[in-house]
Amino acid sequence: MSGRVVYFEIPFDESSRARAFYHDVFGWYAQSAAEAPDYTVVTTGPSGDDGPVEAGFINGGLTARADLLLRPAITIDVVDIDGALAEVEKHGGRMVGTKSPVGDLGYAAYFTDTEGNLMGLWQNAA
Repeated sequence: MSGRVVYFEIPFDESSRARAFYHDVFGWYAQSAAEAPDYTVVTTGPSGDDGPVEAGFINGGLTARADLLLRPAITIDVVDIDGALAEVEKHGGRMVGTKSPVGDLGYAAYFTDTEGNLMGLWQNAA
């Protein structure tokens, strides 16, 4: 398990307003996700097809605020998402929703930690 933070998600109430804010204040580049019209992928620094091309930053997304994502969430990379979810529950956390495939890239899942914070897990496709 790498345990590295690899992504973040920030919920919005108004897509264009959120995009403009993060672009104007921080210079983030925003691009709509073709498969999810209410989702915007943001790059926070120089990036290529496989993500950041220099060390020290991660990219993320802006998404419509919903029951699940009311506040920002960070995503942690794991080798085995099912094993990580079992560890989360073993140590007092709770799985939220179900594990979901993300195209052919990998799998994502959400959990809450012992403090009630929503967090994400990511497993790359084999």
